Amino acid sequence: MQKLILNVMRHRCFLWGCPVFLLITSFVMPFNLKKATGTKKWLVSENSSLCVNGTTNINKFACEIPSYGHIDTLIVSGGEKEIVLSGTISLNIKSFDCHNSMMTADLRKTLKEKQFPQLHISFLTLNKLPELTAQPAFIIGMVNIEIAGVSKHFEMNYQVTEDAQKTIHLGGARDINFSDFNLIPPRKLGGMIKTRDKLSVEFHLNMKAIN
Repeated sequence: MQKLILNVMRHRCFLWGCPVFLLITSFVMPFNLKKATGTKKWLVSENSSLCVNGTTNINKFACEIPSYGHIDTLIVSGGEKEIVLSGTISLNIKSFDCHNSMMTADLRKTLKEKQFPQLHISFLTLNKLPELTAQPAFIIGMVNIEIAGVSKHFEMNYQVTEDAQKTIHLGGARDINFSDFNLIPPRKLGGMIKTRDKLSVEFHLNMKAIN
């Protein structure tokens, strides 16, 4: 009889224990999941910029897009092991200014501006979440760059800071080649002036956190 009573008590404890366990985990698990997969949104402002630096066999040149002209959103999400940085910025090729009319026209033609009027930089991942302070944080990420209809993945070095006005500054730099996108560097004067294959792409995004 005593054994039967003990079995009944154990059975009742199990029946009561399961709902209590489920009730506790229903609060704890979503909290941990939210903590591990927190999402941040950064609004890219219009005063962001991009610069392409290159060289010829004679001199150096710099071609700029001094103002982005759009407002886009980048989304940072993920946990400790994988950080996803998603979002795309699209830049008009005709906005490039090389501070030399001939060089500007040559670059736009080389990048096939009439067929592909925009270049796209799509953000993919970060190796860690940056600490937003006035001191620069150096991080690494993957991006997809599309020029003249050809897309390539690249590793990008970033520098991130936040100023007193809570503006987030994200700077990125990467060397690429014209040949990465099946493009032939421009030449002038019967080939006497030759543009090197390698270019240095630098961009500076000014952003605000919106959540």
